[in-house]
Amino acid sequence: MRSSIMTLGGDQRARATGRGRGLASRLMFAQVLVLLASVLTAAVVAAFVGPPLFHQHLLEAGHAPNSPELAHIEEAYSDASLVSLGVALVIALACAAAVTWHVTGRMRAPLSALADAAREVSRGHLGARVDASGSGVEFDELGRAFNLMASRLEQTEDTRRRLLSDLAHELRTPIATLTVYCEGLRDGVTTWSADTERVITEQTQRLARLAADLDDVSRAEEGRLALDVSPTPVRDLMWSAVQARREDFAQEGVELVADDAAAARSQVEVDPRRIGQVLDNLLANALRHTPRGGSVRLSALAVGDSVEISVADTGDGIDTDQLLHVFERFYRGDSARDRQRAGSGLGLTISRAIADAHRGSLVADSDGPGQGSTFTLTLPRTPAHRP
Repeated sequence: MRSSIMTLGGDQRARATGRGRGLASRLMFAQVLVLLASVLTAAVVAAFVGPPLFHQHLLEAGHAPNSPELAHIEEAYSDASLVSLGVALVIALACAAAVTWHVTGRMRAPLSALADAAREVSRGHLGARVDASGSGVEFDELGRAFNLMASRLEQTEDTRRRLLSDLAHELRTPIATLTVYCEGLRDGVTTWSADTERVITEQTQRLARLAADLDDVSRAEEGRLALDVSPTPVRDLMWSAVQARREDFAQEGVELVADDAAAARSQVEVDPRRIGQVLDNLLANALRHTPRGGSVRLSALAVGDSVEISVADTGDGIDTDQLLHVFERFYRGDSARDRQRAGSGLGLTISRAIADAHRGSLVADSDGPGQGSTFTLTLPRTPAHRP
């Protein structure tokens, strides 16, 4: 056991020593090894191949095999070869050092900038970026990849902060209401009555609905939605959505019209329960923004390989600037600031996430305030019903 521990410690020290060597020393060491191998190869070739060839040429030139001049010339050749190899090795080492210094200098600058930016990101400064160094395509690509990663991290952090802020804002109202009523009941300021029960029940249900919506939107955006996909007639989806909301529309005095004639025989590959949730959210949103005497129209249209299901209302409409934000978490237009009319602010976010999970889409359109709005859900048709 002791020897194993000692061996492990030695390996760790060796790895630490390897990490301690810089890029310049490693590159120089590699070049020296290549140069030594090259010089050694040249020396071996010169020692075993050069002298016999040189001796043969001297004999062919007319020198006697045993003459003193022949031995002296061959010795001079060997000395010249050795000196030449030595001088060449020194010059090659000097050139290798110069090239290593230049290359490592060009490489060290972008790597140091990248390391500094990475340290800044690790400290929470997500705005750190690296500039294009011009040291090569690979370094520029590495810099772009780092900047993209930092941008994504910054966006994720902004989303997290905004979500926590919005969540705290959403929780504040029901919690404050429940606290006031609990303190009133405890101090005897108010008594338990039907109104008290109704308020406490509404606020409790609101908290439960908010928790369920948060769970749904998190699972949807993380791709963890469990979908039970099957071929489903578009008419069945529309009929179920209308029946679920018909009484609410009647109580508010808003006309609800369903028109499935353009897609009567179409089927879509969806999870009926999840798409029913989307249509219910869209109808509820249209009802909240449509005054008494207005109308909401649910229609479907087969377009190529898809079916477009639209919910159009004659209500408040959406400003052009607001169209960019209607699918964000907790976003509400000005006309929905009344907490009695507004939902959790997550319905449209969940709806778009469910549409994306079905390889479809959900978009909003409006001509402006007071001109009504239209939400269009696009879903893929079943292969048998595609043109």
